[in-house]
Amino acid sequence: MTHVAEIVTFTLAEGTSPEAFVKLSQSTESFVRAAPGFAHRHLSQGEDGRWTDYVVWQDMNAAQTAAAEFPQQEFAPALMAAINPESLQMRHEAVLWNMT
Repeated sequence: MTHVAEIVTFTLAEGTSPEAFVKLSQSTESFVRAAPGFAHRHLSQGEDGRWTDYVVWQDMNAAQTAAAEFPQQEFAPALMAAINPESLQMRHEAVLWNMT
């Protein structure tokens, strides 16, 4: 079985601090952990200010199901308002190798 990486890159909306965004991201933890097929997740910020939310799912179906349910969650409006919509890019990739 091939896992699927969901890779979302973005910048923050003007006026959103990194600390505030991390707290908003943490508010998604219960939903993501409970989603069928969740494997692991990392959130990082580059020196250029771009953020990467990297989530690994058991398969594409799990990734797509979570993505479809995400906007309906209570935390979604505040989280999305903290992201610059023009900068948002999301892609899915097959995980071909994993080193832990």
